[in-house]
Amino acid sequence: MFKKISILFAIAVLASCSSSKPAIATTKKAAAVQTRTASTKRGTPVKPIGKNYPSTNNTTEVIQSTSKTVVTSDLINNYVLQFKDIAMSNMQKYGIPASIILAQGILESGAGRGDLAVEANNHFGIKCHADWLGESVRHDDDSSQECFRKYPEASESYRDHALFLVGKKRYATLFTYEKDDYKAWSKGLRAAGYATDPNYPDKLISYIERYNLHQYDCQVTGKTYVAINKTAPIRNSSSTPTSNTKTNSNSNSNDPSLYEVQKGDTLYSISKKFNVLVDDLKQKNNLSDNAISIGQKLKVK
Repeated sequence: MFKKISILFAIAVLASCSSSKPAIATTKKAAAVQTRTASTKRGTPVKPIGKNYPSTNNTTEVIQSTSKTVVTSDLINNYVLQFKDIAMSNMQKYGIPASIILAQGILESGAGRGDLAVEANNHFGIKCHADWLGESVRHDDDSSQECFRKYPEASESYRDHALFLVGKKRYATLFTYEKDDYKAWSKGLRAAGYATDPNYPDKLISYIERYNLHQYDCQVTGKTYVAINKTAPIRNSSSTPTSNTKTNSNSNSNDPSLYEVQKGDTLYSISKKFNVLVDDLKQKNNLSDNAISIGQKLKVK
């Protein structure tokens, strides 16, 4: 009898001990689930995996044009680099400041990320109008499903924007301003009815000064550019000559392969005159930057 009582007592003790032990996960998956559950119960936050956080030095903003677009300063800088040459070429041909063209492009297209820019290469929100014979897309704007022009490539949109300003009488006053007076042009566009937004001039001026767009006006006019925003990158701007500029002072002035720099010349304007790339000019003349001086002789062929 005593033995039976001892055995029953031992069994009861063992059962009690085993029930107090935690459950043991038998697989890796179960172990992971158990660990997450335990962490949640203790109130320990679980860090999200694979989430991308914005860089602190790349600011983000929302551009509201024909669509609402979220862009970063890097995207805007890349947009400027992509279209600056087209803007300068249009400034030379049509007399519209390159800075204004680029600022309008940024604002109207959401730096190339807006719906119309992506779907139709339309960077300036130009509607069809009665004289448009090309392709078109429908997009909600002032009214539902309005007709907007569609272009085979973005450069056609830039050209159409220039022709639009040149061809409309209400914008004639703009062309009485100095070519590089971006503040007068910004305010003049609003006064002529280009935009109904009362803050439109301030927005254009803000982009021009934040991203140093006026430097491209100076490249066309040959004026010296002084940066307003010292923190923004300045690319391909003209400046005063430096010690890194090498001249060809001993060259024959009658040599057809040479060109003597005149007042108002820039590498960009010379490149257009002789149908050569700016980079090729720099390589031919051992130039480390875009600085040139009056009287300097450059190899152009």
